[in-house]
Amino acid sequence: MSDQLKEIIKKQGRKQEVSLSHSDDVVQLVGFIIGEEEYAVPILTIQEIIKPISWTRVPQTPAYILGVFNLRGSVIPLIDLRVKFGLKPKKHNEETRFFVLKQGDDVAGFVIDRLTMALRIKKTDIGAAPDSVAGDDSMIEGVGKQEDRILTILKVNKLLERDF
Repeated sequence: MSDQLKEIIKKQGRKQEVSLSHSDDVVQLVGFIIGEEEYAVPILTIQEIIKPISWTRVPQTPAYILGVFNLRGSVIPLIDLRVKFGLKPKKHNEETRFFVLKQGDDVAGFVIDRLTMALRIKKTDIGAAPDSVAGDDSMIEGVGKQEDRILTILKVNKLLERDF
């Protein structure tokens, strides 16, 4: 787990541990921004979060696949979530991050516009995906509600699915 992620978790943990008892059924997530929307994935699926590094283009792949990058000897595909979600590509800036998701043997890197925070949300505060996107093919696990914000929780297995 990256130092940046550990620091976010430490800061957020101090704020939220007081309001949530250990008996509550809680999901731990990491929030991030793509375009104008906030999304989240389960914290345990994140291998690490890094600042952008160089990558190599791979010919004849979908537009949202930027290429591959080398992370300590492992070659990892890099996916631009802006493009995958139908938004225009954006030049990377100081807030852009790559996060590496891992589930089982599947690993991929994803470009996000901005990291927000580590979140603890009660399972009762997570609603089902809207009917228009519900189903096995959907990337949306559910919609989380926390104070005055709503965030879309993504299915990691769908993000990691190879469709190229």
